Amino acid sequence: MANLSSAASSKQKVAYFYDCDMGHYYYGPGHPMKPHRLKLTHHLLLTYGLYRKMDVYRPHRAGAEEMARFHSPEYIEFLKRITPDTAAILSQTTQAQKMQPGQNGGASLSAQMQRFNVGEYTDCPVFDGLYEFCSIYTGASIDGACKLNQGDCDIAVNWSGGLHHAKKGEASGFCYVNDIVVGILELLKRHARVLYIDIDIHHGDGVEEAFYLTDRVMTASFHKYGDFFPGTGDLKDVGVKAGKYYSVNCPLREGMDDKAYAQVFKPVIQKIMDVFRPGAVVLQCGADSLTGDRLGCFNLSLKGHAECVKFVKSFNIPTLVLGGGGYTIRNVARCWTYETAVLLDQHNSISEEIPYNDYFDYYSPDFKLHLTPNGQENLNTKESLEHCRSVILENLQTLQGAPSVQMHETPPDFFTKEDQAGAMEEEEDADRDRSGKSVSASAHSAAGSGAMIAGNDGGLADMDVDGRSDVSINGSGGQKAAHPAEFYEDDKDNH
Repeated sequence: MANLSSAASSKQKVAYFYDCDMGHYYYGPGHPMKPHRLKLTHHLLLTYGLYRKMDVYRPHRAGAEEMARFHSPEYIEFLKRITPDTAAILSQTTQAQKMQPGQNGGASLSAQMQRFNVGEYTDCPVFDGLYEFCSIYTGASIDGACKLNQGDCDIAVNWSGGLHHAKKGEASGFCYVNDIVVGILELLKRHARVLYIDIDIHHGDGVEEAFYLTDRVMTASFHKYGDFFPGTGDLKDVGVKAGKYYSVNCPLREGMDDKAYAQVFKPVIQKIMDVFRPGAVVLQCGADSLTGDRLGCFNLSLKGHAECVKFVKSFNIPTLVLGGGGYTIRNVARCWTYETAVLLDQHNSISEEIPYNDYFDYYSPDFKLHLTPNGQENLNTKESLEHCRSVILENLQTLQGAPSVQMHETPPDFFTKEDQAGAMEEEEDADRDRSGKSVSASAHSAAGSGAMIAGNDGGLADMDVDGRSDVSINGSGGQKAAHPAEFYEDDKDNH
């Protein structure tokens, strides 16, 4: 059982990171990954009033140096250089080279697109603002880790993060920069051991691969396995060398329901907590394991999915909570809103009726918060789940207590020249203007830990620090204009 009472855990302070630009990035027509889901989620948090109970921050944008703490500098430089225009030119150049093999203009960048698995004929397209998109969600995860390290919060939430497939020098599965690995590296500055938990329907292969040889990070993934992307995460994959038995994989079959999921998740996580004793936790809450997901095949309800969040929260360990997959965007927004309520101990008080907001029509026809699982057969038998559970628990039992590390001077929070320049500019601005505006950038940390948009005093949480509002306010009674990222031509999931 969890080691603290609900009374103690209810006092946990929650920090929430959001940039209103995130919902405007757009992978392209027909692509299942839709950053617009973040805007739907945020507007539900606003209209339910949950933002009032959190410290809300606009994250800093991670620089190349920060992202290169895990990724190869060459790969990050490629992400900075590539644009839809250059990608189109390269595509034309490649076709011309096939007709005239002697010409090799642009061959270097074209070869990099293939090498880094980005562009046409991959699941990671080149789109407008790709590098900025990566820098925002990665910056938010770094900021969350910094806030946890500094003791400024107990739980940090970044629903834009959780892109767990990206490799050191390769994009994969809609993921370009692995913000999870970068965030864990930040947490390791203050914590001897970090636990990563993944409840996305897809295996968290990029994170596991990054820490496969170490005993300082334990990865635990509960995922669909067998003829399913990315094809990794077998029960026998347990790590190697110093990392042996520090990679935990629970391969599951179609139709996973709430009861069956809890029967395997809770005993495994409890055993990991007992044996590994992490100083911090990173929880990836991919919503594609919900019932009715466009790319998923599980049958979890919001309550079943959120029960994992509630259980992890009950250990009262500093936790970075991230998003991930999720491709029926109205359900993604429902899920992450409800799980935010769970983190705030407000899940029993929020209404089942979706409150009116700018994206209210997305939730038709019932306009309810919770989902009803369908009649899908659960192919996970009692025997198969017991086998997974027993093998994992047996492997964990072989570990000889929590690994220790030699104590060194704690390195500073990640700090770049850009952060320093920005902090100095903000300090100068603050000196010039002490008018006490309700929305200011003066709360920006020199460590790059984000600018506070509004605390729990009820300020407008969807306003950027320069006063821009992301909420639709149309006094003329006209209809809100649709952003291109909201509606895709011939896409059945506009709602």
